[in-house]
Amino acid sequence: MSALYLELSRSRAHLGYPQTARHVKAAITAALAAEGIDEPCAVDVLLTDNETIRALNREYRGVDRATDVLSFPMNTLTPGEFDAALCERDYTRGCLLLGDMVVSMERCAAQAAELGHSFAREVRYLAVHSTLHLLGYDHEDEGPQKRQMRAREKAILKNFNL
Repeated sequence: MSALYLELSRSRAHLGYPQTARHVKAAITAALAAEGIDEPCAVDVLLTDNETIRALNREYRGVDRATDVLSFPMNTLTPGEFDAALCERDYTRGCLLLGDMVVSMERCAAQAAELGHSFAREVRYLAVHSTLHLLGYDHEDEGPQKRQMRAREKAILKNFNL
């Protein structure tokens, strides 16, 4: 397992549960390991609220509604075929820069309640989902790309006993 440089911040104080950072880091680390990535990587994570994620979704995707997670990849990668040579690097820390993720804590809690599982399970799912986006996976259509991404999510999450 390689090092993960996780920069986690909150758009306002006290967003998320006390163990949110631990869950996010565990999920990102699991996704990277499952994809066979053995180089140190950096991911920036912003925990936010519905208002902020809605503004970001509107600005960057042209969708005027809150969403659960947004992913901003630094690189153009092929799903399942990770190539470190295609990644931006932070030479000071000696790691690959994968990108940024933004997670709405309000949506995360609401979805956990709607789906009948824990906040921990939902935030880990969102972090795995976003990490796969940072690694080139997508699900814009109902075809093979979406099935491939869902299969990877399921396989990675199976390792967590939540």
